[in-house]
Amino acid sequence: MNSVLAGLPTTVFEVMSRLAREAGAINLGQGFPDDPGPEDVRARAADAVVNGWNQYPPMLGLPELRKAVAEHYALHQGLDLDAESEVMITSGATEAIAGALFALIEPGDEVVLFQPMYDAYLPLVRRAGGVPRFVTLTPPHWRLTEEALAAAFSPRTKVVLFNNPLNPSVVYGREDLALLASFCERFGAIAICDEVWEHIVFDGRRHVPLMSLPGMRERCVKIGSAGKIFSLTGWKVGFVSAAPDILRVLAKAHQFLTFTTPPNLQSAVAYGLGKEMAYFEGMRRDFARSRDRFTQGLRSLGLSVLPSEGTYFVNIDIAPLGEEDDVAFCKRLVAERGVAAIPVSAFYHENPVRNVVRFCFAKKDATLDGALERLAGLGR
Repeated sequence: MNSVLAGLPTTVFEVMSRLAREAGAINLGQGFPDDPGPEDVRARAADAVVNGWNQYPPMLGLPELRKAVAEHYALHQGLDLDAESEVMITSGATEAIAGALFALIEPGDEVVLFQPMYDAYLPLVRRAGGVPRFVTLTPPHWRLTEEALAAAFSPRTKVVLFNNPLNPSVVYGREDLALLASFCERFGAIAICDEVWEHIVFDGRRHVPLMSLPGMRERCVKIGSAGKIFSLTGWKVGFVSAAPDILRVLAKAHQFLTFTTPPNLQSAVAYGLGKEMAYFEGMRRDFARSRDRFTQGLRSLGLSVLPSEGTYFVNIDIAPLGEEDDVAFCKRLVAERGVAAIPVSAFYHENPVRNVVRFCFAKKDATLDGALERLAGLGR
């Protein structure tokens, strides 16, 4: 068996979700909303599967969706993408990340990863033959520093895998992005940009794609997700944007991974991406309201809440509670309080931060209020 995959432990999400089921706990661990998603987008998918084409769609994606992606990013982020040569549709963002790594890495190439990181990154880098080099980010602001980047980059750096907005809950602006872009240019690295949270940003912020910075247009792979934009995480429709020379190679990997994505979902996402600006503003406003409701509740309990600039998540610092082990804390939280959270140390490979615990606030008010009731007294 392959040593990279055979040796992987059970993911923290599976562990915490199992404990939550066994304890009858409120699960604020895994990052998905308990909302069904916009009805009009779902209706488009239903109509397309009944009345539309259900055989193989084009490998690169339905032309209408590729055009919609290019137009969407032009309107919302000022990008000028050619739908024919610079946009591809994948079966989710994780497939897009895997395909990009398989297409761009030769065995022995170094890949810069930023901790905390999505748990799929490291196994995929290693399966592709890459050598990981880690940049460790620390709370409360998780900012990039020149010293940390200088320690991770080398003449063997081929790829940078960068998540922005970052899970958990930070949105990088132009200053951080310019610093990262300068290292990518200096070392000739290609940036794979996991930007699935690009629309889930708060307090007047706007997502800035790394691709939009000077010098980065030809060395970025931009990855988005319909699942995050429309709260339809089970649909697994991803978008990949890259310069033509890069996209041609990415398409080869996609061809032999999933080849294509359900056409009815692609058709519905094409419709959704063309929705009025008011939809996206309203979506952000609704998530921000849930964030504020839950954050205020946590603070009223005496808990130390870290800033939440984007994503579905809010984090607490458990050090003031006298806690030093976030994994043990989360297991006790499920057993004793009936609330499931995620220890942020699970998103580190080395030198983990152990005093931060993550909650998903993308839930109904009753769910959040129920969790707060069960957490009462925790901060005192």
